[in-house]
Amino acid sequence: MHGQAAMITSRSGLGVTSTARHMLEMHPESDAWVVQTLRAAAREYIRSGAPEAARRCLARALREPPALEERASVLFELGCSALLTEPTTTVNHLRAALEEPVLDPALREAIVYRLAQALGHSDRMKEAADTVAEAAREATNARTRLRMQAEQFMWNAFRTDEPDSPARSRRLARLAEHLSGRGLAERYILGLRGWDAMVRGEPAATALHYAQAALGNGLKWTDEEWGFEVPVLVALTFMYCDQPGRAEELFNKGIAECEEKGWRGAHLSFGFTLLGYIRYRRGQLDEAEGLVRSGLRIADRVGHQLPAQYFAIGILIEILLARGHTPDAQKIASTYSYGEIVPGAVVYPDSQTVYSELLLALGMRREAEQQLVQVGERLEPRGMRNPAWCPWQLHLAETLKNTDPERARRYADEGVRRARRFGTQGAIGQALRATAAVAHGEERLTLLAQSVEHLERSPAGYELACALVDHGIALRRAGLPRDAAEQLHRGLEGAVQCGADGLAARAREQLDKSGLWPLHPRTTPADSLTTQEKAVAEWAALGWSTTRIAEALGTQNPVVTRLLSDIYRKVGSDHAGLPHLIGKQPARSPIRLPDPPSS
Repeated sequence: MHGQAAMITSRSGLGVTSTARHMLEMHPESDAWVVQTLRAAAREYIRSGAPEAARRCLARALREPPALEERASVLFELGCSALLTEPTTTVNHLRAALEEPVLDPALREAIVYRLAQALGHSDRMKEAADTVAEAAREATNARTRLRMQAEQFMWNAFRTDEPDSPARSRRLARLAEHLSGRGLAERYILGLRGWDAMVRGEPAATALHYAQAALGNGLKWTDEEWGFEVPVLVALTFMYCDQPGRAEELFNKGIAECEEKGWRGAHLSFGFTLLGYIRYRRGQLDEAEGLVRSGLRIADRVGHQLPAQYFAIGILIEILLARGHTPDAQKIASTYSYGEIVPGAVVYPDSQTVYSELLLALGMRREAEQQLVQVGERLEPRGMRNPAWCPWQLHLAETLKNTDPERARRYADEGVRRARRFGTQGAIGQALRATAAVAHGEERLTLLAQSVEHLERSPAGYELACALVDHGIALRRAGLPRDAAEQLHRGLEGAVQCGADGLAARAREQLDKSGLWPLHPRTTPADSLTTQEKAVAEWAALGWSTTRIAEALGTQNPVVTRLLSDIYRKVGSDHAGLPHLIGKQPARSPIRLPDPPSS
């Protein structure tokens, strides 16, 4: 009867999805029409954002079964339908597809690419890299070879056991020099070059040049032939180069694509989690926490101890520590056994430094030191030396400052040297603040003043608030209460705006000790630029100096410096990125967060 209903439904023109609902209930009879209809229905379900329904159709088509020459295609489509939610299941289907005796070369290429992606999302980076490396060696088509090389570069970059990272970086740099970005494969290579330049700590201008070249007319997250990993890395390159507003624009577009297609698995989890990380880097800690918790809920459904999950756990712990919510951070780490996960998280090595921060907050200084030394031992041979990406040296200096001050100072000074080479104001300011923590007396005051000066020219709102509070405390101890009060008031206001409750309490305590009860700070930060700020931003984008802007406003240079600091924080960019973002509202997510699961 279901077979008769399927035939009537099809002849009536009611569509393949209506027909397929009856075919799911039919007995397998090796009917080619059934296989074709179920595959067509699966494609419709994928386009309408229903991958689970697509998977049911394809699994039923496989049981029909399809003709020998169709079987590999059905296995491929079935594997792709499970990629977002069950990457390990996808691996099984795709390996089976590769073993089919009848396999078109173009289909083989697509299967190999998706297999590498599924292996990567199952935390099997070496297998992913080896899979595309073999395909590159066997490729007879230049386009296929370039595409597989791009994939090999990417998965090797994520491996913890890559045998010779510097050699890979040199090959990638040589290849990128000769590419113009004409096709998607070339643009992916350029994007990987930008990311590699950033993690290695080459000048930020170099990383930004390649990231911009990779963007071209846009990089889609949901391209059926290409993955979302390189578009994500390109966006994150902008973030680490002090242009988080640009990164947020790209993430908002990517997340909207995923939601439009109904992708509710690892892709969307990464999207929410990393968008939350961008908000954290901008100093919007409360919003960041909500986004990352949404990403973690999705990751929990995908699987345990997979990249999507440990990304979310590590970033959530980092945000909770910045907010001063150490017990909550400890609870998350304990619930997920985070200390057992972090040693292998090379794609997000800051996870281990975050765990060391938690250990330090809990008074476990020796254990924190061991974690950070391990990070250094893993990253140094690989040439990954950017403190803006993974500030393990700065954290280690903080850990050692009481037990081994000379060694702590060496680590801090090296962190400053590397930050200056990278060249962003945020990286330099953060490194100077870490060095001030292991310095004393007049030198400490000078370093903190310099840290504030650099961070005022960056969009790093939380780091600036930390530096202001530290500077205020140092000024108070140096017997300069008036200057101390000014910095502490500014730090308190920044901490409240960021949602950094612990830092705000620390600033209030210091003001109270000085007999300087804090004024009421602004508690609701305005995200849009005021008329005056917009004018200042436009002048700065045109290259006006601080002095010229002060003259135009009829005010003093320090007032302009603070106006510019607020502008950088609101638009999410340093001075170099103003021409792109000026005139726009700061990038705000148009997406609606998933509702939390009901109790």
